[in-house]
Amino acid sequence: MSIGIAGAGAFGTALAVSLAQVQPVVLWARQGAEEMAETRENARRLPGVTLPNAVRPTGDTGELLACDTILLCIPAQQVGAFLTDHAAALTGKTLIACCKGIDAETLSGPGSAIGQIVPGATAAVLTGPSFATDIARGLPTALTLACEDPDRGEALQHLLTTPNLRLYRSTDVVGAELGGALKNVVAIACGFCIGRGYGDSARAALMTRGFAEMQRLAAALGADPATLMGLSGFGDLTLTCTSEGSRNFSHGLAWGRKDDIDTGVTVEGVKTAEAVDKLARERGLDLPITRMVADVVAGRLDIDDTLDRLFSRPLKEE
Repeated sequence: MSIGIAGAGAFGTALAVSLAQVQPVVLWARQGAEEMAETRENARRLPGVTLPNAVRPTGDTGELLACDTILLCIPAQQVGAFLTDHAAALTGKTLIACCKGIDAETLSGPGSAIGQIVPGATAAVLTGPSFATDIARGLPTALTLACEDPDRGEALQHLLTTPNLRLYRSTDVVGAELGGALKNVVAIACGFCIGRGYGDSARAALMTRGFAEMQRLAAALGADPATLMGLSGFGDLTLTCTSEGSRNFSHGLAWGRKDDIDTGVTVEGVKTAEAVDKLARERGLDLPITRMVADVVAGRLDIDDTLDRLFSRPLKEE
Protein backbone atom coordinates (compact mmCIF):
# COMPACT_ATOMS: atom_id res chain seq x y z
CA MET A 1 0.00 0.00 0.00
CA SER A 2 1.54 3.32 -1.08
CA ILE A 3 1.90 6.16 1.42
CA GLY A 4 1.99 9.86 0.62
CA ILE A 5 2.54 12.86 2.87
CA ALA A 6 0.92 16.15 1.92
CA GLY A 7 3.12 18.91 3.27
CA ALA A 8 6.90 19.03 3.64
CA GLY A 9 7.08 21.18 6.73
CA ALA A 10 9.13 20.02 9.69
CA PHE A 11 6.55 17.52 10.93
CA GLY A 12 5.67 16.10 7.51
CA THR A 13 9.35 15.67 6.72
CA ALA A 14 10.01 14.03 10.09
CA LEU A 15 7.17 11.55 9.55
CA ALA A 16 8.56 10.74 6.12
CA VAL A 17 11.98 10.02 7.64
CA SER A 18 10.47 7.73 10.27
CA LEU A 19 8.09 5.89 7.93
CA ALA A 20 10.89 5.36 5.41
CA GLN A 21 12.42 2.92 7.86
CA VAL A 22 9.72 0.42 6.92
CA GLN A 23 8.35 1.47 3.49
CA PRO A 24 8.71 3.95 0.60
CA VAL A 25 7.10 7.36 1.08
CA VAL A 26 6.07 10.12 -1.34
CA LEU A 27 6.69 13.54 0.24
CA TRP A 28 4.75 16.27 -1.53
CA ALA A 29 5.92 19.88 -1.20
CA ARG A 30 4.38 23.04 -2.64
CA GLN A 31 7.89 24.29 -3.34
CA GLY A 32 11.46 23.11 -2.99
CA ALA A 33 10.88 19.46 -3.94
CA GLU A 34 13.60 19.41 -6.59
CA GLU A 35 16.15 20.85 -4.18
CA MET A 36 15.23 18.27 -1.54
CA ALA A 37 15.57 15.48 -4.08
CA GLU A 38 19.04 16.71 -5.05
CA THR A 39 20.44 17.52 -1.62
CA ARG A 40 18.52 14.83 0.32
CA GLU A 41 17.74 17.44 2.95
CA ASN A 42 14.88 19.79 3.79
CA ALA A 43 17.26 22.61 4.69
CA ARG A 44 14.51 25.16 5.19
CA ARG A 45 12.25 23.22 7.55
CA LEU A 46 14.37 20.45 9.06
CA PRO A 47 18.05 21.23 8.56
CA GLY A 48 20.68 18.64 9.36
CA VAL A 49 18.41 15.65 8.76
CA THR A 50 19.21 13.41 5.80
CA LEU A 51 16.27 12.14 3.78
CA PRO A 52 16.50 8.34 3.35
CA ASN A 53 16.48 6.95 -0.18
CA ALA A 54 12.98 5.59 0.48
CA VAL A 55 11.64 9.17 0.66
CA ARG A 56 10.68 10.60 -2.74
CA PRO A 57 10.19 14.40 -2.64
CA THR A 58 7.87 15.68 -5.34
CA GLY A 59 5.99 18.80 -6.33
CA ASP A 60 3.65 16.77 -8.55
CA THR A 61 0.21 16.68 -6.93
CA GLY A 62 -0.78 13.78 -9.17
CA GLU A 63 1.97 11.64 -7.71
CA LEU A 64 0.68 12.34 -4.22
CA LEU A 65 -2.94 11.65 -5.16
CA ALA A 66 -1.96 8.30 -6.64
CA CYS A 67 -1.12 7.03 -3.14
CA ASP A 68 -3.65 4.88 -1.28
CA THR A 69 -2.98 6.43 2.13
CA ILE A 70 -2.25 10.14 2.51
CA LEU A 71 -1.11 11.88 5.67
CA LEU A 72 -2.23 15.51 5.78
CA CYS A 73 0.63 17.52 7.28
CA ILE A 74 -0.46 20.90 5.98
CA PRO A 75 -1.58 23.68 8.39
CA ALA A 76 -5.02 23.10 9.87
CA GLN A 77 -6.38 26.31 8.36
CA GLN A 78 -5.50 25.02 4.86
CA VAL A 79 -6.96 21.52 5.15
CA GLY A 80 -10.46 22.47 4.01
CA ALA A 81 -9.24 24.12 0.82
CA PHE A 82 -6.93 21.21 0.02
CA LEU A 83 -9.72 18.67 0.48
CA THR A 84 -12.16 20.75 -1.57
CA ASP A 85 -9.69 21.23 -4.43
CA HIS A 86 -8.96 17.49 -4.69
CA ALA A 87 -12.19 15.93 -3.40
CA ALA A 88 -12.81 13.75 -6.45
CA ALA A 89 -9.29 12.32 -6.52
CA LEU A 90 -9.33 11.73 -2.74
CA THR A 91 -12.54 9.70 -2.74
CA GLY A 92 -11.81 6.11 -1.79
CA LYS A 93 -8.48 7.02 -0.18
CA THR A 94 -7.48 6.79 3.47
CA LEU A 95 -6.79 10.32 4.73
CA ILE A 96 -5.00 10.84 8.04
CA ALA A 97 -5.03 14.32 9.57
CA CYS A 98 -1.72 15.04 11.30
CA CYS A 99 -2.22 18.76 11.92
CA LYS A 100 -3.60 20.14 15.17
CA GLY A 101 -6.13 22.93 15.06
CA ILE A 102 -9.73 24.06 14.57
CA ASP A 103 -10.69 25.83 11.34
CA ALA A 104 -11.52 29.46 12.12
CA GLU A 105 -14.32 29.56 9.52
CA THR A 106 -16.02 26.17 9.76
CA LEU A 107 -15.16 25.53 13.45
CA SER A 108 -14.28 21.94 12.50
CA GLY A 109 -11.17 19.92 13.22
CA PRO A 110 -9.20 18.39 10.33
CA GLY A 111 -10.46 14.85 10.94
CA SER A 112 -14.06 16.03 10.94
CA ALA A 113 -13.39 18.10 7.81
CA ILE A 114 -12.39 14.94 5.94
CA GLY A 115 -15.76 13.35 6.69
CA GLN A 116 -17.64 16.50 5.68
CA ILE A 117 -15.78 17.32 2.45
CA VAL A 118 -14.72 13.87 1.22
CA PRO A 119 -17.33 11.50 2.67
CA GLY A 120 -16.13 8.73 0.39
CA ALA A 121 -12.72 8.65 2.07
CA THR A 122 -11.72 6.86 5.26
CA ALA A 123 -10.87 9.51 7.85
CA ALA A 124 -8.34 9.15 10.65
CA VAL A 125 -6.32 11.36 12.99
CA LEU A 126 -2.70 10.90 14.08
CA THR A 127 -1.82 13.02 17.10
CA GLY A 128 0.08 13.06 20.37
CA PRO A 129 3.32 14.30 21.95
CA SER A 130 5.66 14.69 19.02
CA PHE A 131 8.30 17.26 18.17
CA ALA A 132 9.49 16.96 14.57
CA THR A 133 13.18 17.08 15.51
CA ASP A 134 12.77 14.20 17.96
CA ILE A 135 10.98 12.00 15.42
CA ALA A 136 13.49 12.79 12.68
CA ARG A 137 16.39 11.88 14.98
CA GLY A 138 14.83 8.49 15.63
CA LEU A 139 13.95 9.27 19.24
CA PRO A 140 10.98 7.28 20.57
CA THR A 141 7.47 8.54 21.23
CA ALA A 142 3.92 7.19 21.26
CA LEU A 143 0.95 8.63 19.37
CA THR A 144 -2.80 8.16 19.14
CA LEU A 145 -4.26 6.91 15.86
CA ALA A 146 -8.01 7.53 15.84
CA CYS A 147 -10.33 6.01 13.24
CA GLU A 148 -14.07 5.33 13.61
CA ASP A 149 -13.70 2.03 11.73
CA PRO A 150 -11.90 -0.24 14.24
CA ASP A 151 -10.75 -2.73 11.61
CA ARG A 152 -9.31 -0.01 9.41
CA GLY A 153 -7.78 1.61 12.46
CA GLU A 154 -5.98 -1.60 13.36
CA ALA A 155 -4.66 -1.98 9.82
CA LEU A 156 -3.37 1.60 9.88
CA GLN A 157 -1.78 1.03 13.26
CA HIS A 158 0.34 -1.75 11.79
CA LEU A 159 1.03 0.19 8.59
CA LEU A 160 2.30 3.33 10.32
CA THR A 161 4.15 1.94 13.32
CA THR A 162 7.93 2.34 13.02
CA PRO A 163 10.88 1.50 15.28
CA ASN A 164 10.56 4.91 16.99
CA LEU A 165 6.79 5.54 16.67
CA ARG A 166 4.46 3.41 18.79
CA LEU A 167 0.78 3.92 17.91
CA TYR A 168 -2.23 3.35 20.14
CA ARG A 169 -5.70 2.94 18.60
CA SER A 170 -8.86 4.88 19.33
CA THR A 171 -12.24 5.18 17.63
CA ASP A 172 -12.88 8.67 19.06
CA VAL A 173 -11.81 10.87 16.15
CA VAL A 174 -13.42 14.02 17.57
CA GLY A 175 -11.80 13.54 20.98
CA ALA A 176 -8.38 12.90 19.47
CA GLU A 177 -8.47 15.94 17.20
CA LEU A 178 -9.77 18.17 20.00
CA GLY A 179 -6.96 17.10 22.31
CA GLY A 180 -4.37 17.95 19.69
CA ALA A 181 -5.97 21.31 18.91
CA LEU A 182 -6.90 22.59 22.35
CA LYS A 183 -3.57 21.87 24.02
CA ASN A 184 -2.04 24.48 21.68
CA VAL A 185 -4.29 27.15 23.19
CA VAL A 186 -3.31 26.16 26.72
CA ALA A 187 0.36 26.16 25.68
CA ILE A 188 0.08 29.79 24.53
CA ALA A 189 -1.48 30.66 27.89
CA CYS A 190 1.41 28.94 29.68
CA GLY A 191 3.83 30.95 27.56
CA PHE A 192 2.05 34.13 28.70
CA CYS A 193 2.44 32.98 32.29
CA ILE A 194 6.17 32.23 32.13
CA GLY A 195 6.87 35.27 29.99
CA ARG A 196 5.32 37.58 32.57
CA GLY A 197 7.34 35.94 35.34
CA TYR A 198 4.47 34.22 37.15
CA GLY A 199 6.53 31.07 37.66
CA ASP A 200 6.17 27.31 37.31
CA SER A 201 3.51 26.91 40.00
CA ALA A 202 1.18 29.25 38.12
CA ARG A 203 1.98 27.38 34.90
CA ALA A 204 0.99 24.08 36.52
CA ALA A 205 -2.29 25.64 37.65
CA LEU A 206 -2.98 26.94 34.13
CA MET A 207 -2.24 23.52 32.64
CA THR A 208 -4.63 21.85 35.06
CA ARG A 209 -7.48 24.30 34.59
CA GLY A 210 -6.82 24.38 30.85
CA PHE A 211 -7.12 20.61 30.78
CA ALA A 212 -10.49 20.93 32.50
CA GLU A 213 -11.59 23.29 29.71
CA MET A 214 -10.42 20.78 27.11
CA GLN A 215 -12.55 18.03 28.67
CA ARG A 216 -15.54 20.35 29.04
CA LEU A 217 -15.55 21.24 25.34
CA ALA A 218 -14.92 17.65 24.29
CA ALA A 219 -18.00 16.48 26.20
CA ALA A 220 -20.11 19.28 24.67
CA LEU A 221 -19.06 18.23 21.15
CA GLY A 222 -19.90 14.57 21.67
CA ALA A 223 -16.40 13.23 22.32
CA ASP A 224 -15.41 11.04 25.23
CA PRO A 225 -13.60 13.25 27.79
CA ALA A 226 -11.58 10.17 28.79
CA THR A 227 -9.89 10.28 25.39
CA LEU A 228 -8.17 13.46 26.49
CA MET A 229 -6.60 11.58 29.39
CA GLY A 230 -4.41 9.82 26.83
CA LEU A 231 -1.62 10.74 24.47
CA SER A 232 -3.73 13.03 22.28
CA GLY A 233 -4.69 15.21 25.24
CA PHE A 234 -2.74 14.97 28.49
CA GLY A 235 0.40 13.63 26.81
CA ASP A 236 0.56 16.35 24.18
CA LEU A 237 -0.45 19.02 26.71
CA THR A 238 2.46 18.10 28.98
CA LEU A 239 5.00 18.35 26.17
CA THR A 240 3.66 21.50 24.56
CA CYS A 241 3.23 23.53 27.74
CA THR A 242 6.66 22.82 29.18
CA SER A 243 9.13 23.17 26.31
CA GLU A 244 10.40 26.10 24.29
CA GLY A 245 10.59 23.60 21.44
CA SER A 246 6.83 24.15 21.14
CA ARG A 247 5.88 26.87 18.68
CA ASN A 248 2.73 27.62 20.66
CA PHE A 249 4.47 27.92 24.02
CA SER A 250 7.27 30.00 22.46
CA HIS A 251 4.68 32.26 20.82
CA GLY A 252 3.01 32.85 24.17
CA LEU A 253 6.40 33.37 25.78
CA ALA A 254 7.21 36.13 23.28
CA TRP A 255 3.87 37.79 24.03
CA GLY A 256 4.52 37.54 27.75
CA ARG A 257 7.98 39.06 27.44
CA LYS A 258 6.58 41.63 25.02
CA ASP A 259 9.16 40.66 22.42
CA ASP A 260 8.67 41.01 18.68
CA ILE A 261 6.32 38.33 17.34
CA ASP A 262 7.55 36.20 14.42
CA THR A 263 4.60 36.33 12.02
CA GLY A 264 6.31 34.02 9.51
CA VAL A 265 5.85 30.91 11.66
CA THR A 266 2.62 28.88 11.68
CA VAL A 267 1.25 28.85 15.23
CA GLU A 268 -1.90 26.71 15.13
CA GLY A 269 -3.11 27.80 18.56
CA VAL A 270 -3.72 31.40 17.48
CA LYS A 271 -6.54 30.68 15.04
CA THR A 272 -7.72 27.76 17.15
CA ALA A 273 -8.20 30.02 20.17
CA GLU A 274 -10.54 32.24 18.16
CA ALA A 275 -12.43 29.23 16.80
CA VAL A 276 -12.81 27.54 20.17
CA ASP A 277 -13.93 30.79 21.80
CA LYS A 278 -16.69 31.00 19.18
CA LEU A 279 -17.68 27.37 19.82
CA ALA A 280 -17.79 28.00 23.56
CA ARG A 281 -19.95 31.08 23.22
CA GLU A 282 -22.37 29.26 20.90
CA ARG A 283 -22.80 26.47 23.46
CA GLY A 284 -22.81 28.63 26.56
CA LEU A 285 -19.58 27.13 27.89
CA ASP A 286 -17.28 28.92 30.30
CA LEU A 287 -13.72 28.59 28.97
CA PRO A 288 -11.88 31.54 30.57
CA ILE A 289 -8.35 30.50 29.62
CA THR A 290 -9.34 30.06 25.98
CA ARG A 291 -11.11 33.41 26.03
CA MET A 292 -8.01 35.06 27.50
CA VAL A 293 -5.77 33.71 24.75
CA ALA A 294 -8.24 34.68 22.04
CA ASP A 295 -8.56 38.23 23.40
CA VAL A 296 -4.82 38.78 23.78
CA VAL A 297 -3.71 37.48 20.37
CA ALA A 298 -6.51 39.43 18.68
CA GLY A 299 -5.38 42.62 20.44
CA ARG A 300 -8.64 43.09 22.31
CA LEU A 301 -7.11 43.00 25.80
CA ASP A 302 -3.72 43.59 27.39
CA ILE A 303 -1.92 40.48 28.58
CA ASP A 304 -1.42 41.72 32.16
CA ASP A 305 -5.09 42.54 32.59
CA THR A 306 -6.22 39.13 31.38
CA LEU A 307 -3.81 37.15 33.58
CA ASP A 308 -4.82 39.18 36.62
CA ARG A 309 -8.49 38.55 35.84
CA LEU A 310 -7.92 34.80 35.68
CA PHE A 311 -6.42 34.70 39.14
CA SER A 312 -9.08 36.96 40.64
CA ARG A 313 -12.13 35.07 39.34
CA PRO A 314 -14.85 34.17 41.88
CA LEU A 315 -13.91 31.27 44.15
CA LYS A 316 -15.59 27.91 43.34
CA GLU A 317 -15.34 24.18 43.79
CA GLU A 318 -12.86 22.35 41.58
